[in-house]
Formats: sequence, structure tokens, C-alpha cells
Amino acid sequence: MITLSDLHPADNSTKKNKRLGQGPGSGKGKTSGKGHKGDKSRTGGGVRPGFEGGQMPLTRRTPKRGFNNARFAKVFQVVNLGDLDKKFDAGTEITPEVLLNAKLIRKKDLPVKILADGELTKALNIKAGAFSKSAAEKIKAAGGSHEVI
Repeated sequence: MITLSDLHPADNSTKKNKRLGQGPGSGKGKTSGKGHKGDKSRTGGGVRPGFEGGQMPLTRRTPKRGFNNARFAKVFQVVNLGDLDKKFDAGTEITPEVLLNAKLIRKKDLPVKILADGELTKALNIKAGAFSKSAAEKIKAAGGSHEVI
């Protein structure tokens, strides 16, 4: 039987800390490997990330061009018809809450878009944020209904 006293880390999985400031014989005494005086020897010393010694930093030297619409884009959680066909029985009303419980989506607050990948053989009543044209056609062809919420 294993007890807590038997537990130990695997061989070579841990290293001893470097013991600084333990006298001149240790090789890391006195200034503890930080040299003499100066900004980098002080607590909290050093320059901020990206600082290039007063030279114009790379991020400011490079030109900024164009516009990116990504921050305004509508982000959907995608569900394919084939997945719905596997998970649900005919006549089921499918809402985002139902999809969340079935683990087909991860977040309740992001809108859901239904895509047409896979075959739909059952009549399902689906309520979602958006549908692709081909997904809407497949749902109607299977005898189901779709509603944008």
C-alpha cells in the first residue's frame, strides 16, 4: 500500500534552487550574480518590454495601414445538420439551450448558426441565430421548420 511518506518526485524531474548570497565560497555571494550597481541590480529594475534604449521602437517604426473589421464581425457557434441528425429524434424542438445540454455548443451567450454539412433524415424544428441557405433548404426538404431568433 502506498502512503504519503512514500511519495517523491521522479528522478531528475526537480532541480535545486540556485542559492544566492551565501558567502564568497559559493560563487554567488556578495552581489548575487547581479554585478555592481546600476538599474539591473536594483529590485524592480530593468527596462520595460519593447524598450530599445531610446531608439524608436520597432512597433512605432513600422507603418500602420488598412482597416480590419474583425472586432466588429459577428461570431457564431457553428452546428452542422449531420450532428443534429445523429443527436436528436424526429419532431424535437432544438434551441440553443438544448444544443448546450447536448454539448454541441460551448457558450450560451454566443449566437448559433446552422450549416448544411451532413444529411438530415428527420423532421426537426430548429430555432437558431442564423442558417445557411442550403441548411434551410435541407430542413424544409426533411419536413422540418427553422426559425431565426
